[in-house]
Amino acid sequence: MCNLYKARSSAEELARLFGALPDPADQIAVKKDYVAPSKPGHVVREQEGQRILSAMSWGFPFQGRPVTNVRNYTSPFWKSALANPSRRCLVPVTEFQEWSVEPMPDTGKKKPFWFCVPSQPVFAFAGIWRTTESLPVYSFLTCGYDGDAATHVVGAIHPKACPVILHPEDYDRWLRADFDDALSLACAYPSQLMAVGDV
Repeated sequence: MCNLYKARSSAEELARLFGALPDPADQIAVKKDYVAPSKPGHVVREQEGQRILSAMSWGFPFQGRPVTNVRNYTSPFWKSALANPSRRCLVPVTEFQEWSVEPMPDTGKKKPFWFCVPSQPVFAFAGIWRTTESLPVYSFLTCGYDGDAATHVVGAIHPKACPVILHPEDYDRWLRADFDDALSLACAYPSQLMAVGDV
């Protein structure tokens, strides 16, 4: 699962890129660098037809730990948010990390790999959010691969699942569509449009 990503753009840059207004209710500051579980990140949500850039904590609380990735879309834990378009969001990302499943032969240790979309310096995961007694929280969807995971750039490193990356033309659809139509977007991003590095 993805438990670390980079969002190396300022709030002002993200608001411009996603056509969003800053959220006047924000209570936390987001650092322009790595985002880890329980740390703040930006999301873009829609409110009364207007995109809003909000700062939230990454991970839905569950049994004392943050759940950062959504895989079982029909689970009651997630479905209420997924079924409600106002609870869906875009999660801006510049790169995300996955660890190798097996240790590397030369070091005997697992290795982190970083993935990006070269044509989109900032792309977006399909996310959901909700309020809590303290700060609002978000998570994002992951999915399997069509066919052999090893043939996908992410699957070759992490065959269990990869984050759901949205095409820009599908942003409005994710934020507004009904449950079934929105979930039809939950598929692995085309491997040929991605790149991987180890820095």
